Amino acid sequence: MASAEQSEIIIPLAEQRRRNLPAGAAFGWLGAGWRDLWRQPGPSLAYGVVVFAISVAMVWCLFALELDYILFPALAGFMVVGPLIAIGLYEKSRALEDGEPIRLEGMLFVAAKSGAQVLYTGAILCLLMLVWMRAAVIIYALFFGVRPFPGLDHVAEMLATTPEGWGMLVVGSAVGGLFAAFSFAISVFAIPMLLDQKLDAFTAMGTSMSMVWRNLPVMLMWGAIVLFLFLLAVVTGLIGLIVIFPLLGHATWHAYKAIR
Repeated sequence: MASAEQSEIIIPLAEQRRRNLPAGAAFGWLGAGWRDLWRQPGPSLAYGVVVFAISVAMVWCLFALELDYILFPALAGFMVVGPLIAIGLYEKSRALEDGEPIRLEGMLFVAAKSGAQVLYTGAILCLLMLVWMRAAVIIYALFFGVRPFPGLDHVAEMLATTPEGWGMLVVGSAVGGLFAAFSFAISVFAIPMLLDQKLDAFTAMGTSMSMVWRNLPVMLMWGAIVLFLFLLAVVTGLIGLIVIFPLLGHATWHAYKAIR
């Protein structure tokens, strides 16, 4: 009897997460994020400058410490922790909705309704990023053994002209795709949710995954947009992060509000 009652409760709650939004709705989120970016743009652009400076510093450290072989996994890992880093941008979009004043310090030191659960979720995402980076190193070792990393100048030739390189590309892409899909699903709405509601980390991540799964067409489109804009930022030497990162942060808040 209790299980029947529970099922009657769970099904409606699950259906609340299904919005049946068309894939094109993702561009509407992007447009809303663009508007938030340019409403009092100073704090958002300053936030983007901070993210850009930290990213450049991390890339410089990798080369200085001769760890350039994990550059690409590190860039991919950046997308794993990106939703956590963008919490201040969610806060600005929330404040704009509620008619509250916008201050950079309020974006940098956010008081989330879930309190320390945001930090707990961040620790899980950072751990996931480290696991992905370690997996990338293991995959390289499986195909090339103890051969030293040839450097970024020669890595493209090594991957494209050797059987080992092709094998690593196939396996690495498959494994990386699994990591990316999982991290995207558990994190894309979890951080906005923890900012907006009083929840624990695992409930937020599980709900985020449910929201993604039940709105798969539009979320696949949103993931493609995020990937394209992130690659565009990389192509610009990360300078594009100054605008692209705030844009995606604000747009993600609108995605959360549309699907929650």
